[in-house]
Amino acid sequence: MAVKSNSSQPARIATLMVHTSPLDQAGIGDAGGMNVYVTETAKKMAQANVAVDIFTRKTSSNSADSVEIAPGVNVFNLEAGPYEGISKEDLPSQICALTSSFMHHAAKFSADYYQVLHSHYWISGQLGWMISERTKIPLIHTMHTMAKVKNQALADGEKPEPQTRAIGEAQVVKAATGLIANTDAEAAALVSLYDACPDNVFVVSPGVDLQMFSPGGGKNSARKKLNIAEDALVISFVGRIQPHKGPETLIRATAEMLQHSPMLRAKLAVIVMGGPSGNGQGEPERLKNLAQFLKIDDVVHFVAPCKRVDLPDWYRASDLVCVPSHSESFGLVALEAQACGTPVVATAVGGLRTAVSDGISGSLVDGHDPRAWSSVISRLLLEPQRRLLLSVGAIKHASHFGWEHTARKTLDVYDWAISQSEAKNLRAIN
Repeated sequence: MAVKSNSSQPARIATLMVHTSPLDQAGIGDAGGMNVYVTETAKKMAQANVAVDIFTRKTSSNSADSVEIAPGVNVFNLEAGPYEGISKEDLPSQICALTSSFMHHAAKFSADYYQVLHSHYWISGQLGWMISERTKIPLIHTMHTMAKVKNQALADGEKPEPQTRAIGEAQVVKAATGLIANTDAEAAALVSLYDACPDNVFVVSPGVDLQMFSPGGGKNSARKKLNIAEDALVISFVGRIQPHKGPETLIRATAEMLQHSPMLRAKLAVIVMGGPSGNGQGEPERLKNLAQFLKIDDVVHFVAPCKRVDLPDWYRASDLVCVPSHSESFGLVALEAQACGTPVVATAVGGLRTAVSDGISGSLVDGHDPRAWSSVISRLLLEPQRRLLLSVGAIKHASHFGWEHTARKTLDVYDWAISQSEAKNLRAIN
């Protein structure tokens, strides 16, 4: 549904993301693209004079009660359960405690202090539902990922999302004033799989920091910083190391590629950057063993997640960035890499169909057959002129996605939600 721009806007909104903190480094544990999404959008909203308070769960006794991460953007740590030892799967049991903690915070202010609640991921949506019912503040929810979508595209041996999550997501869909989807495909899934009302679903594309993620000094400059040979052929995977993100596909494709094109071996470097996450705690070690078994451990290099400020150089230093996810609500890594001028090879699923322009900024691959991935990757590695054309297309494609646009469209949804809430209150009075 399209939203007309409104001159009015909320003065302050409460953002809920309790299963991971915006202070956490993306690529480790449960921190990923959602953390970047929430933080970057909040900063742009604050620049538009909308204050954003982000609520997460306190996970250490040493954590401050609140932290300002940018002018107008504050992170509040809610007290709920023991600081440590609670997994993401355990958090639904703490919804009451989280609700109580938020309500104690909100009690310090007037009833209209927050004009909108915006929850991210289904657990935070459950919290938002509880708070919205008690305060009558309209709730906007962004799923980011959905159990029913993930369960339709599981990696081999991957544990399916529990039915309790699917039920919880359906409850949030029903309770929310409005829903924000990253792409048209995600919006369609909300309607078809969760019976969301189409009139209450809005498509707002995520963005990329086009100042940080840019071609910069180019590939050779980045490689000098990272001590990578200028003539190396570098393929990178950046993300959380878990089966659903598909790093195994890249490793097996590398083995296939070297079997058919052994001449690539001397210059090939496959970088897998990230940390274990979710049900993939043992995944890095398993993948290292797999690379050794396939006799490609000399070309596959596992790298710990780097600071966000250093990430653009890893993208720039790469000839290709691969995103072999089994499902992806959008795929910020793909967008960031393209903004740096690096073509992306990604699975033709979900939001990656929007994040990557097939044949223009990279290549989309159907499925996860290592032979298919090997064919696409090796062809691009052996055609430098083709990669150069894709690099130009990647920069242009990414230029259409900025966080300013994401923030502006999200604020339009907030305006709509406020108007819906006001109309509902008037009907109740009359």
